[in-house]
Amino acid sequence: MTKSLLEVSNLQMRFGGLLAVDQINFSVRNNEVFSVIGPNGAGKTTVFNCVSGFYKPAGGSVILDGVRIDRLPSHVVAGKGLVRTFQNIRLFKDLTVLENLLVAQHSQIKTGLLQGLFATPSYRKAEHEALKNAAAWLNRLGLTSVANREAGTLPYGHQRLVEIARCMITKPRLLMLDEPAAGLNPQEKIELAKLIDSLRTEFGISVLLIEHDMSLVMEISDRILVMEYGRAIATGLPLEIQNDPRVIKAYLGEE
Repeated sequence: MTKSLLEVSNLQMRFGGLLAVDQINFSVRNNEVFSVIGPNGAGKTTVFNCVSGFYKPAGGSVILDGVRIDRLPSHVVAGKGLVRTFQNIRLFKDLTVLENLLVAQHSQIKTGLLQGLFATPSYRKAEHEALKNAAAWLNRLGLTSVANREAGTLPYGHQRLVEIARCMITKPRLLMLDEPAAGLNPQEKIELAKLIDSLRTEFGISVLLIEHDMSLVMEISDRILVMEYGRAIATGLPLEIQNDPRVIKAYLGEE
């Protein structure tokens, strides 16, 4: 059995009197693509927000590689190797693509204010390394030609790639993708599937995915959790999920 990198146990989230997430349990193993699917309003993004530190859960626990993170703020969670994209792209749209990747590395540059003011050798070395890392990811994702364009002027598909590059440049252990295929054309979705698989195989990361495109989910997922009305109704392999009567009912309804 492959070791679990992420363990989510009895997760609950309330908004006033509404129980938006109720007793959700799942694990994400090392080097696994684990998807969370369900109809609109099922609570998927709320789970993501709880896991990534944007919400403080009302109950349950989130453990990353043996360390409990559900009471930590999002920037501390990111520093521990769990990073995410958003359903609505959140780039610095007035900054260039290159600048977005440099900003993402800020917390990893171990230099202080005085070193920066006086451009010490250690600062120049860190700056050079950041530029080198950014150039590598721009090349890796085919974005070199748009490196100096403002991120907000790029086509939607390119903005998605910049967001993924910004996550990957921080060297995460777990990458969380919130509907990365939204707004992409069929060819871009094919390329996205290849990219997610290559990130997993080349860099040994785990991927936690929310997605509505079922062909993409079934193609790249190792295991799938299905939610409805804030609760889990099924967890299993893609083929098991496809044939589960509860899942079919949740998506298609019944006469």
